[in-house]
Amino acid sequence: MKATVGLLLLLLTVYCWAAGPEALDETAPGECCFHFFTERIPLKNIVSVTKTHSGCLEKAFVIHTARGKRFCVGHSVTWAQNAFNKEQSSG
Repeated sequence: MKATVGLLLLLLTVYCWAAGPEALDETAPGECCFHFFTERIPLKNIVSVTKTHSGCLEKAFVIHTARGKRFCVGHSVTWAQNAFNKEQSSG
């Protein structure tokens, strides 16, 4: 019985640690893109731009909009590159 309770506490601890803020890091491997948005997003609607993790199969940008939406855009898309570079130079 004590071993079962100990195991449950261990699993609960691991779960809580994995669900912490660091687990939500947008550049984590879990943040890879598999479907890509092909339209252009106006610069005024973009809140932030991040790159996907280097371990992802496809390089991409994750665009966060003022309405709270996230879009994956291919790494070679010029307007997304420009938005990313603009954010990097202003930050």
